[in-house]
Amino acid sequence: MTRESDAGSDESLFEIRRKIYPRAVTGFLASQRVLLVVLTQLAFYGTAWLEWNGRQAVLFDLAARKFYIFGFVFWPQDFIFLTGLLVIAALSLFLFTAIAGRLWCGYACPQTVYTELFMWIERKVEGDRMARMRLNAQPMSGRKLRLKATRHALWILLAAWTGFTFVGYFTPIRELGASLASFSLGPWETFWMLFYSFATWGNAGFMREQVCKYMCPYARFQSVMFDPDTLIVTYDNRRGEPRGSRGKSVDPRASGLGDCVDCGICVQVCPTGIDIRNGLQYECIGCGACVDSCNQVMARMGYPKGLIRYSTENALAGRYRDRDILRHLLRPRTLLYSGLLLAVTVAVVAGIVLRTPVKMNIIRDRGNIVRELEDGRLENVYRVQIMNTREDARSFVLSARGIDGVELVVPETQPIRVGSAGARVLPLELRVPAGSVKAGSTPVWLRVEATDDTGVAREEKTVFISR
Repeated sequence: MTRESDAGSDESLFEIRRKIYPRAVTGFLASQRVLLVVLTQLAFYGTAWLEWNGRQAVLFDLAARKFYIFGFVFWPQDFIFLTGLLVIAALSLFLFTAIAGRLWCGYACPQTVYTELFMWIERKVEGDRMARMRLNAQPMSGRKLRLKATRHALWILLAAWTGFTFVGYFTPIRELGASLASFSLGPWETFWMLFYSFATWGNAGFMREQVCKYMCPYARFQSVMFDPDTLIVTYDNRRGEPRGSRGKSVDPRASGLGDCVDCGICVQVCPTGIDIRNGLQYECIGCGACVDSCNQVMARMGYPKGLIRYSTENALAGRYRDRDILRHLLRPRTLLYSGLLLAVTVAVVAGIVLRTPVKMNIIRDRGNIVRELEDGRLENVYRVQIMNTREDARSFVLSARGIDGVELVVPETQPIRVGSAGARVLPLELRVPAGSVKAGSTPVWLRVEATDDTGVAREEKTVFISR
């Protein structure tokens, strides 16, 4: 699609994608990325196979509406904890971005992690940057077809294992594996396994930097969390310019040159294809690949390292020295984020640890508001759900208060047994003497209490309707 400019020429409205062939890089920051790839994938692929008390340690059982996370069982009524975790994640993102830019994007984001894995496979099969460029420029041949087919087969295998593991957090992974082996997967498991596998294969294998540049909203609003004291990947313009190629024996100062030899390696290793020497750009994910590659060039030339480095705008401007950067990371914005993050984290952890391991829901019978018994007493009917959030079975006793002479009737003998991380739904009747309540609604409280520990109890308010 084009539009006609004032000069009469056609100008494209869309940028044609330029295929990026990132060059392999080694160094300190590269090793940190590899370490985080290994740790995150060990956690993702391994945690699904861990067991706890005879069940899967981490399982989000949507059908039973229960989330198992090691020794904790969460029910829909625990939604407040999910809200707290989302707030913690948001505050952590704000804090880390204010301190050191897009560290999440460069080192731990799933898009970055799986792109690294897919590029590692690509390099092992087809070679590094120049070899891949030459291979793609060649006409189709038996060798090219074999290499491309091998790469895609390995990609699809990794993507399929990723999709299988993802679904294994929602359907017990051992049962899922048995169903897959016997070709008896359910429709939803099949759909989500294929969908997540296809998304992994497409995003990490083909779209790559396009996801970071155009699909991820974080790239667009990150700048509002930056300030002149935020650590970012920067090019020291004062030291590097004017750039130019030269021999190792040439004195750059005598030749009127800066330290940048204009080798372009910093651009070749960039996974998003930008030139960091043009200044900070929203496409930069802060991975530091250009830092490692430039340091290697500086070492070969005999120049000091750090022409491209993690620094701040104020440090580059000479407002303070690089060794004072850490001191400037503690400023009102980061202290506020840290304080809020600490407060919310403490509140969520305390809420989880101190929560009562029993829950109760009460629903009045709307079909029969109030009944009068033969002896003149009034009766209301309810449905009560008792949830035991512990990993062992427990017995509970129900009682009522709030109305003089109130009698609680359940269809089975108390105490009521509730299984491990289970629930019981019971009909319940409340009967009160005639004249003990006024017409309309009267508050009444139902209490459920464990027989082995009076501290494990829950009380909920409902109403008794009379006429």
